[in-house]
Amino acid sequence: MAFHVYVALQDDDRIARFVMDPETGQLASQGTVKVDGGPAPLAINPSATTLYVGQRNGLRLSSFAINQSTGDLTLTGSAELKGEPCYLSTDHTGRHVLSAYYQAGHCAVHPIDEDGAVGGEATEWLETNSGAHCFQTDPTNRFAFLPHIDTGSGGLALLPPGRQEAINAIYQFKFDAETGRLTPNDPLVINAEAEDGPRHYRFHPTKNLMYVSNEQGGSVTVYSVDRSDGTLTAGQKVTTLPDDYKGRKLCSQIQIHPLGTHLYVGNRGHNSIASFSIDETTGALTPTGWTDVDPIPRAFSLDPTGHFLYVAGLETGNLIGFRVDQETGELTRLETYAVGASPMWVMITNLAG
Repeated sequence: MAFHVYVALQDDDRIARFVMDPETGQLASQGTVKVDGGPAPLAINPSATTLYVGQRNGLRLSSFAINQSTGDLTLTGSAELKGEPCYLSTDHTGRHVLSAYYQAGHCAVHPIDEDGAVGGEATEWLETNSGAHCFQTDPTNRFAFLPHIDTGSGGLALLPPGRQEAINAIYQFKFDAETGRLTPNDPLVINAEAEDGPRHYRFHPTKNLMYVSNEQGGSVTVYSVDRSDGTLTAGQKVTTLPDDYKGRKLCSQIQIHPLGTHLYVGNRGHNSIASFSIDETTGALTPTGWTDVDPIPRAFSLDPTGHFLYVAGLETGNLIGFRVDQETGELTRLETYAVGASPMWVMITNLAG
């Protein structure tokens, strides 16, 4: 088993590749892959045979076959997009790519062929609202959620009758894994608390819970997920910042330990990774501290075992490695790697080798 790290470098038009030592967390450079059009969001299918890349400047979605022995990437397909993609994921069957479009205010689903390639017309291209920032299916693969931060304006095509706006909200869809079609759930929209700005989310590996990073609120909200009807109910909300911090609040990505024991959220402005322990019974969060990182921590990722965490500094072009204490969740700084201009995504997978 080999661990491979892919870092999307938007302003360099390339993806940097590394092999990770599973004992030390040390990264060995494997060179770069040229990807024109500003590669940013990345996703890998469940079988780890294909990497999907959203090109924000080129308005394209591309697929790359992953060599299981070397981690090398080979372009297999590409599809034109109608906006800049800010988030990608695949459904749990690996037959569909879901994507979100912040500026365009849309979400989309694209088909994947039996070889893992994209290239066909979008199955869905739905107007929701500006600020769409993340799009995934739930663990049952029957529902999908699309959070929106508050940008002040946006499209209203899917809104229920009488509603005038749906910014600062999460859209709820039913997802058909056979066809890739989306159906508005009931309700379609749940509003977040004022100025939360829900951005990214992760599901607990064993509990019916979804953890959402609130970009503008500098917080995490824990939502319970009704597995029968695919709807969310807001519960605990906890800050990602120290009580005495008075600067800019701007949460980024959120990551959960594969065992569901710890949670991590990026703080831009404060330039830190906030750590939380997760109660093994209730799933509730308890803050455990902050780790200083390079500005601006937009992208970071845990390795598949949860033993190492890597944080990209958008301003510095560095990637910093940390060892994760499996009991406390504490992060211990390791090496720093200069990766390139505007690292927008960090994706880690283990390959058959």
